[in-house]
Amino acid sequence: MKTARISSGSSFEAVAGYSRAIVVEHDGYAEVLISGVTGFNYQTMTIEPDAEAQARQCFANIAKVLEQAGGGLEHVVRVRYLLTDPSQFEALAPIFGQHLGEARPAATAIVCGLVDDRMKLEIEIDARIAR
Repeated sequence: MKTARISSGSSFEAVAGYSRAIVVEHDGYAEVLISGVTGFNYQTMTIEPDAEAQARQCFANIAKVLEQAGGGLEHVVRVRYLLTDPSQFEALAPIFGQHLGEARPAATAIVCGLVDDRMKLEIEIDARIAR
């Protein structure tokens, strides 16, 4: 079994000892395990204060990782939404559906605190890409 790492380019990955994603090659498919993704724009290291804008940026970041692994959002099989406020879900759910409506993965939403008060949500993804 062969594995590869994908980096976002953020220096925090080295500091905290993790990878943006791990790609595990199996017979006939790749398993892509994407670490929690926040609404930071990694090119500018900025984050919008609005939860909806952060959700869209999360999916842009996730789509970029999946593209590097040879796939797209249609390959997502599991998603975990980490929200800082339960009232966010109603506004964010349509954005989730816009990006994952084709894949319709197994999903969990959790309300919790995040490591930076500017972060309104974090999204963790597992995907399977046929080879």
